[in-house]
Amino acid sequence: MASTAHPYSKPAKAHEGHHEEEQDMREFLMYDPKPRGEMNQMVMESMTTTSWKFWVVFGILCVLVATCFIYAWGYMIAEGLGVAGVMRPSYWGIFLVNTVFWIGISHAGTFISAILRVFKAEFRRPFTRAAELMTTFGLIQAGASIFMHLGRVWLFYWLLPVPNQRMLWPNFHSPLMWDLLAITTYVLGSTMYLFLPLIPDLAMARDRSTGWRKTFFKILALGWRGTEGEWRHLTTAMNFFAFAIIPVMFSVHTIVSWDFAMAMRPGWSSSVFGPYFVLGALHSGMGAVAIVLFIMRATMKHMDYFIRKEHFDGLGKLMLIVTFAYSYFFFNDYIVQWYGGDKWTDILLHWLEEGPMSWMFYQLILFNIVIPPLLLWNKKLRQTPWLLALIGLMINVGMYWERYLIIPVMLTINRMPFTWKLYEPRIELFLTIGTFSVFLLFYMAASRLIPLIPVWEVQEGQMTHSLRKVGKAEVPTVSEFE
Repeated sequence: MASTAHPYSKPAKAHEGHHEEEQDMREFLMYDPKPRGEMNQMVMESMTTTSWKFWVVFGILCVLVATCFIYAWGYMIAEGLGVAGVMRPSYWGIFLVNTVFWIGISHAGTFISAILRVFKAEFRRPFTRAAELMTTFGLIQAGASIFMHLGRVWLFYWLLPVPNQRMLWPNFHSPLMWDLLAITTYVLGSTMYLFLPLIPDLAMARDRSTGWRKTFFKILALGWRGTEGEWRHLTTAMNFFAFAIIPVMFSVHTIVSWDFAMAMRPGWSSSVFGPYFVLGALHSGMGAVAIVLFIMRATMKHMDYFIRKEHFDGLGKLMLIVTFAYSYFFFNDYIVQWYGGDKWTDILLHWLEEGPMSWMFYQLILFNIVIPPLLLWNKKLRQTPWLLALIGLMINVGMYWERYLIIPVMLTINRMPFTWKLYEPRIELFLTIGTFSVFLLFYMAASRLIPLIPVWEVQEGQMTHSLRKVGKAEVPTVSEFE
């Protein structure tokens, strides 16, 4: 193993300050190790300890899923899309807004887990799985929203790239076809990437469980014993998927942006929609991770040991960087369209600034561009969990308004003024509540079925980090396995 000084290290102090220096380093998870058995038991207790509040929230979500998702969707299937608000000129409504929003949420899992793993960012270790779950669950909601938009969902096989009974191939010019291929590829890759690092923790849970839980974990652990060969194969597979899933992540939301940029419509014909949508997805995804980490830390036992201020600080820095990049492309998109001087684009931009949905436009700018930099530059504010979660919530509200403005609102202003009519959602509102309820319900169920903390990754990081005596000072060092 090769050892190097860690960037956390500070100048050596006088002899009487050694204990203070050591105490400072213990604030970081990597320098505050616990015995392996104790850490495993802490994670198992977080899975098995539930309060009456958990079951109350779980029951409320079950009711919302039954009414706003299952019943509402069934009613729309039985009655037809006429019960929804999609009609001329806004044929794309909240269903497509939800699709873009959930795909954006899913990007944070891949970014935090894969990209930070590739760059060996140590602060990612305790919350990579929480972010990866967002990817899988978010993509499920994105797929469900596309099927809602189809209306006659039983004909979904027309989207599959195989000839039907009339020997007609699907229309590859259709944006829905692009979305189906993109989401299918992403959900398969991200699910495998989620499962691989989960195997050692499932084996740990198997060895510490009884009854149906032991059987459940035994099946999922695939006979893992932790041999040297198994670890070698697991590491190789994880590295392969980490590098493979990154281009998939960028391509998926680029394809989603092409749903709009390929059309010659006012407000949509933009050459920067690709990177603009990718950064918007990362913007909302980072905010969602901040919310999830705050809820985990506040509601689950022992989470305050694994998720600390340093992790909110690192996440806040990423949010700040993404905010600046997103702001650049936001103004780039609007300024270039305005400068082009197209009559209908000018009308659209003025309508956004002064029309009935202008409050949404200004709230988007406030929540996505103005507030985050004003707060996230300060380290003390970044390390405040509830404040970072609140910023994340505002970012996601702003990003949802952005998608709403891009899709149904911009469809309102076209080159035929006699068709202009403001989109008024109806049953879509209930189905939107349903998709959020399903997402939260999946997360609550997952928190009791699988370890949300990748214990082996935390333990691996703590093995490579240490405080070493150099003269009269204790210097933090990091070792790399060769």
